[in-house]
Amino acid sequence: MDLGIEGRKAIVCAASEGLGRACAWSLAMNGVDVVITGRTPEKLASAKAEIEQASGRTVVTVAGDITTEAGRAAALAACPEPDILVNNAGGPPPGDFRDWTRDDWIKAIDANMLTPIELIKATVDGMMDRSFGRIVNITSSAVKAPIDVLGLSNGARAGLTGFVAGVARKTVAKNVTINGLLPGPFDTARLRGTTKAVSEKTGRPFEEVFEERKKLNPAQRYGEPFEFGEYCAFLCSAQAGYITGQNLLIDGGNYPGTL
Repeated sequence: MDLGIEGRKAIVCAASEGLGRACAWSLAMNGVDVVITGRTPEKLASAKAEIEQASGRTVVTVAGDITTEAGRAAALAACPEPDILVNNAGGPPPGDFRDWTRDDWIKAIDANMLTPIELIKATVDGMMDRSFGRIVNITSSAVKAPIDVLGLSNGARAGLTGFVAGVARKTVAKNVTINGLLPGPFDTARLRGTTKAVSEKTGRPFEEVFEERKKLNPAQRYGEPFEFGEYCAFLCSAQAGYITGQNLLIDGGNYPGTL
């Protein structure tokens, strides 16, 4: 299927590995020139080389923290008029809300709510002027089914979701859509890190915990980042102009509800 986005330009945040990298890969494979951000230059260089070799498209790397004003400015300097924006940032750590300070909350809100809003604010008017724009916010399945130990993430990402619900209905008339992608358990470094933490806390072998958590999913497996990237690419396609303000789960059926 030709997604109709060849030659478009994209910023993909936190794309040196994991789901962000998969999104950048899929966009590039569909003819998009991508700017990828990340905090580790070596990982960015690896992602750039791999994506360019596979796709033949130009990949520009911007090393820095996208949750800071300087990091956002650097990304926008590298791609001042993006057609596609994929917002992504690492989630805050788990814990007990009784232990979180105001600073913990502000850091979570800065990363997972205000950073995407700032990038939307910086790019959406230009997209509307050009009559094409696709904004995808990578959030979490916890937006639909909150996870008690991820209260910082639940709150910050739900705040972003509520904000987007209003804005997305104002931009779509100009062919600019804003949607959320809500990943469930995907086989990424973050998932393996949380699994390792459970393993160390309980004294159980890593592989035992990893396999047990996998079997809890109706699909009996973890998602592959490639699958997520392809879903993202479709949401960024010319054909997806009638989808906006939606929060789309990719979780192997883990969420048990009908809505």
